[in-house]
Amino acid sequence: MYIRELCSSWLHTPFWKTSFMLEDEATLAKIVDANITEAWIDLGRGLDVAPVQSRGDMPQSPPAQSQPAQLRPTPPDRRVEFNDIVRVSMEEELERAAIIVDKSKRAVAAMFNEARMGLAIEGEKALTLVEEIATSVLRNPSALISLARLKTIDDYTYMHSVAVCALMIALARQLKLDDNATRQAGLAGLLHDIGKMTIPAAILNKLGKLTDTEFATIKQHPFDGHRMLLAGHGIGPIALDVCLHHHEKIDGSGYPEQLQGEGISLYARMGAVCDVYDAITSNRPYKDGWCPADSLRRMTSWSKGHFDEAVLRAFIRSIGIYPVGTLVRLASGKLGVVLEQQVGKSLLMPKVKVFFSTNTLSHIAPEVLDLAGPGLQDSIVSREDAATWQLTNIERYWMGDAARPS
Repeated sequence: MYIRELCSSWLHTPFWKTSFMLEDEATLAKIVDANITEAWIDLGRGLDVAPVQSRGDMPQSPPAQSQPAQLRPTPPDRRVEFNDIVRVSMEEELERAAIIVDKSKRAVAAMFNEARMGLAIEGEKALTLVEEIATSVLRNPSALISLARLKTIDDYTYMHSVAVCALMIALARQLKLDDNATRQAGLAGLLHDIGKMTIPAAILNKLGKLTDTEFATIKQHPFDGHRMLLAGHGIGPIALDVCLHHHEKIDGSGYPEQLQGEGISLYARMGAVCDVYDAITSNRPYKDGWCPADSLRRMTSWSKGHFDEAVLRAFIRSIGIYPVGTLVRLASGKLGVVLEQQVGKSLLMPKVKVFFSTNTLSHIAPEVLDLAGPGLQDSIVSREDAATWQLTNIERYWMGDAARPS
């Protein structure tokens, strides 16, 4: 049979595709093991259900006349209104976000590897991933965005795509874009680097400085990605534009077409900010990632011609001046990691989990402080470098029980 859609949330199915030919027992076993009891099938591309068998000596009814092969009605659109999604705490969303990040990474890897082999990208299928990522981001943006920042060298390209998708969605909501525009911005983030599938791994993961020839190869990936998306199905103009132009700069010094100012679309300007932020906060083969708060400081200090200043300000509002995971020092001398941004409150007063005293140079019992809470006299005085205080694995203080994506 040709499976048109499994009647289950994408998050709970063992497949990244929503439509596929069911051809072997192993795939069927995966469906059964996932407790999926219903599916829509396409009679025009595969078999119908088996006819009911006669019992005992009862004469078998003559076969029914074959119906013309046709697609069964499409199931109702399960997309929710983004304004109806209820915000939850960081703690509530972390574990769910960890599952989504892990499954999204594997789905993107499968999709990109198929594209590497020349198979067309299916926009509607990719939007299934975007929908799951978006619902998590809207429940609590800090959870998934923070988890997606934790990458290994081997999964960087795929996790970077998931992270930029999430950042684009959070930024789109900050800019008050409507639901459809937000989804398309998320899809653009998910697919913006697909052209890197044409670049040899030896160049992508090179430890030393790139030669002029190697850098020229890197600079081809927007063209290659744009070509791959054009060959796909259901890829809209926003994703095509961001794929081609996310390395353009406001002053015209970017690539591949040296666009400048208003010649760069809003979505490409959004993509430029989200792409750079995730890249510089992530560990790479040739450098360790920068602290999130320090990354924002550096981005704002770069040449005014690099980013759209209004978009960059909106981006900072969407993730906070001190993004989750930032190590900060309080006026009391305590060190802690930022746990969560406070909705409707100052960006300078997030929730912080303190665990170390700079006065005694020793660990203290971890404690969550709401810097915007009534009566609290403490405040952030600086961001800190964990290495300076010989602190390791500080992620455990904000990740809680959420398993690190594998």
